[in-house]
Amino acid sequence: MLGLLLRLLPFWVREPLLIVLGSVLGVRLSYIAIQDHEWAPAGFAAVFLLFTAIRVHMVVRALRARGNPSPTASVKEPAASVEGQSQAPAQTQAQDGAGPLPGPAAPEKEPNVWGQAVAAVAVFGALAAALWLAPRVLPSDDNASHSVSCPSAEDEKLPKAYKMTPRAVTGDQLCQALNRPDLAVLLGTPQETATTASGSNDTALLTDGKVAQPEAEIGFDTYTVHLSATYNDLPTAQYVKLMKMGGDTEVKTLTVLGRPAVFSSDHTMKFEIDLGGGGSGGPVEQGPLARTLSVALDPKDRGGYYDITVWSESGALPDDSVLVGIAEKVLPTVPERTARS
Repeated sequence: MLGLLLRLLPFWVREPLLIVLGSVLGVRLSYIAIQDHEWAPAGFAAVFLLFTAIRVHMVVRALRARGNPSPTASVKEPAASVEGQSQAPAQTQAQDGAGPLPGPAAPEKEPNVWGQAVAAVAVFGALAAALWLAPRVLPSDDNASHSVSCPSAEDEKLPKAYKMTPRAVTGDQLCQALNRPDLAVLLGTPQETATTASGSNDTALLTDGKVAQPEAEIGFDTYTVHLSATYNDLPTAQYVKLMKMGGDTEVKTLTVLGRPAVFSSDHTMKFEIDLGGGGSGGPVEQGPLARTLSVALDPKDRGGYYDITVWSESGALPDDSVLVGIAEKVLPTVPERTARS
């Protein structure tokens, strides 16, 4: 359909359109190739730019041909002689009262070539600009940014600790807050999409199931992000003292969202499970280093905190500012409950 439409268009409309189209696509693909360091877009860009160069050459040749028409003297001279020979019969006809012969038809006025070209370029340029700006102006489809969704836990029975803590959220709610379309961008890996998402309604260790500690985790190819909320009576200042007593030398206090916060580091645990029936698996080993940002549940620091932890299989960690950025985006979206059924 498009090919038929292009063949029906006049030369001075079709060629400028093809030149603009080839230029826009060639420049755009070149930009993608440079940004993503990929060879495939660069090859397509070269094809479109070569196509555009050929079209420009054709238009230049056509313009030169219109500006320098070939001489027509040899054609006009015989026409003059024929006109001279037919002059007498024409006079005789006039004398006989037959009336004058009709003169040569006036040449048709050729269309304004430059006007057509400028109009075509202007229209196509507007279309190209609209297509270019549409992704930035129109709202994006959040569903397309999520490769995984959080599992639903509506029918799961909550532990008693959640009923005893009215403002405690669930692991599903934490997962929904953490599973953001821009989480990969916040991590500094915008080309990645989430591969795993989970949430659980756990309780804190060594509390006999009396302290609610919901958790959520989103996994990417590079990093894994873990979010938990601990609803105990431990203020951040005491939490910092406990970490220092435990020998954590990477403790760094700060303020996030107007609340006391602290950075800490610890190693994850690595263990293997043997599914072949030959044994229980290998021993528990020390995993890669993880970086955690703990933020108080409220500005008054009356107890309890959120933990945002990031780690990678390679052991590489993002800058601390990345965790602060995640906290500033995620924590305000965590729902607060004043009562729970």
